[in-house]
Amino acid sequence: MVNVIGLGYIGLPTALMMASHGVEIIGTDYNAELVATLNAGKTTFKEDGLDELFQDALKAGVKFTTKYQVTDTYIVSVPTPYDKFSKKVDAVYVVAAVKDVLKVAPKGATLVIESTVSPGTIEKSVRPVLEAEDRTDINLVHAPERIIPGNMVYELLHNNRTIGADDKAIGEKVKELYASFCQGEIVVTDIKTAEMTKVVENTFRAVNIALANELAKICRHDNMDVYEIIKICNMHPRVNILQPGPGVGGHCISVDPWFLVGDYPSLAKVIDESMKTNDGMPDFVLNRIYEIMKEKGMTDITRVGLYGLTYKENVDDMRESPTLQLLESQERHLATGLKVYDPFISKNVVANQYHDLDEFLAAVDFVVVMVKHNEIKENMEKLAGKVVLDCHNIINLPGVYHI
Repeated sequence: MVNVIGLGYIGLPTALMMASHGVEIIGTDYNAELVATLNAGKTTFKEDGLDELFQDALKAGVKFTTKYQVTDTYIVSVPTPYDKFSKKVDAVYVVAAVKDVLKVAPKGATLVIESTVSPGTIEKSVRPVLEAEDRTDINLVHAPERIIPGNMVYELLHNNRTIGADDKAIGEKVKELYASFCQGEIVVTDIKTAEMTKVVENTFRAVNIALANELAKICRHDNMDVYEIIKICNMHPRVNILQPGPGVGGHCISVDPWFLVGDYPSLAKVIDESMKTNDGMPDFVLNRIYEIMKEKGMTDITRVGLYGLTYKENVDDMRESPTLQLLESQERHLATGLKVYDPFISKNVVANQYHDLDEFLAAVDFVVVMVKHNEIKENMEKLAGKVVLDCHNIINLPGVYHI
């Protein structure tokens, strides 16, 4: 039996995928309401294919509880925030979960950390817990998750995986566990290498996005079309520039690279500047709104609406969302009034939030497309007659503004 600790965006799909592929799974989470929802047969967030996977796992006998189990294998998948001042990873949730596991784990149990951490975190933060509790009999393994909201089920099945272990034989056993469902290549290495590879993967994308965002700023300054320039550059066989946008969100690209900046401040110069560039995009968009309003002679900020609250398209995940960052920036400037709408967010999470596209559009004259949900692509004709700032270059209407 495997006890999966933490049933959020990563832990729940992992538990369901393993259960539906013949692994006996008990999922544990401290959130009693979340556990009750799962035990009532309902998933706790929206994701393509997740409900179907949930039903398969239920048929296979998956169970959910707030209690830690006595078993030989644990998978810890809890959040790893970072300190916004020091930029260092905060392993408090991982450490707390490990301490709770040690209260019930039998001798020789294997503890797999799936949570993304900076290189050396397991050595500096997790191993001392085992030593302090005189539990050096526990096998430590790091198997960083590699999935993205919106495509979780497919990527769980098909993405390559990395297993970091002190003992290669233990690593191979954990590899067999993940091979129960993973069709990608599974590499076994040491723990610190596994920690580093996951952070570097996200850092690579963050730096590439920062290049695109910086190009957008340069092109805006000199009235050039950044999208045309990137398209032409990408015709070169060794060039693959990503697209600019209103900022970077989620809990991977917007967070993980900071771990390297925090741990290696005198070395991670390119990464540091790249992250600052990406973090500055919501403010850049806010300034574009100001410029366009001034050009159009608009003065009523309450007639401006932000389309999209999530950090990426077609998901309900708002973690580190550029829209939330923009609203926070607006508030810091002692301003309010922007209207907001997102088809995937049914609860009221910000002021002036709408829950119907037509009502939202009727209430605004200026629409800022912050997220490229399919809904707005399929209904772009409804934007006709509006002032539109398209932050993703998806609206094919005349007179549309871009970042």
